[in-house]
Amino acid sequence: MKAFLIDRYAKGGALRFGESSVPELRENDVMVEIHAASVNPLDAKIRDGEFKLILPYRLPLILGNDVAGVVVRVGPSVRGFKPGDEVYARPGHDRIGTFAEFIAMNEADVALKPQNLTMEEAASVPLVALTAWQALVEKAKLRKGQKVLIHAGSGGVGTVAIQLAKYLGAHVATTTSAANVDLVKSLGADVVVDYKKDDFEKVLQGYDVVLNSLGKDTLEKSLRVLKPGGKLISISGPPDAAFARQNGSGWLFQLLMGLLSFGIRRKSKRRGVSYSFLFMTANGGQLRKITSLIEAGAIRAVVDRVFPFQSMNEALAYVETGRAKGKVVIAVK
Repeated sequence: MKAFLIDRYAKGGALRFGESSVPELRENDVMVEIHAASVNPLDAKIRDGEFKLILPYRLPLILGNDVAGVVVRVGPSVRGFKPGDEVYARPGHDRIGTFAEFIAMNEADVALKPQNLTMEEAASVPLVALTAWQALVEKAKLRKGQKVLIHAGSGGVGTVAIQLAKYLGAHVATTTSAANVDLVKSLGADVVVDYKKDDFEKVLQGYDVVLNSLGKDTLEKSLRVLKPGGKLISISGPPDAAFARQNGSGWLFQLLMGLLSFGIRRKSKRRGVSYSFLFMTANGGQLRKITSLIEAGAIRAVVDRVFPFQSMNEALAYVETGRAKGKVVIAVK
């Protein structure tokens, strides 16, 4: 099959277009013919080697963390899917590879595609929607009437997180540039802070939850908008010991992760708030709940651009500019 691969970790390196073997179909797997995949900042970080200690992939590696397509084969123990089903998924982190013509995934990570989305729209959803779900529903336990600040509201995670938070009944603030104010308001943002003009930590206060996807400075400033008992959840790091335990790592790695996050955890404790790092995981059950919200009209896909499969490197470069509104998608078929 045709695929885009990396042969070694290289910051800013181009993906190689070439031939690769069709993946092995395991007992609990579905084999999916890929119609569309989306490109995430995570793909660039894996290519650059930023996760090689956390996720020890074997090279050469096919990148890609989102998929929509059609089931063509199923393993002998699969009961939830059959050939011909239109599905979407975020593959397990140890089985990525959606920048290709086929992928095999555990059926537990897969869900039927929302009927009201195209393949390209569906491919834009899984990773960012699961990230928003695991941050706001699982970790934050966001409730009606609470106040949440979602950074980078026009980005992939931000566009979904705003909609999910509004569905949950929260008061939503977000940061973005002036060019994207109308977009985030259309998604449900109640308060919009232009980060180029205003300091969000001076404008906002008394928040229950902050979802951070930006750098260290934004992370530390976010502490100032939280009220006592508030929760700071970051998907951009630093990792903490709880993440290392979740990842099945040994005590030494847990200690290292604890040291990396020691500074922000100490500052959080001083302000009476909690800090946690989220590295989202594949979850077909949660994705089915997200499907229900999409089909009910509570969440819509936000796609900036769709590139042809052959333009994978151009799509990845566009994602790295940080200017995409919502998601960037690759049409594979």
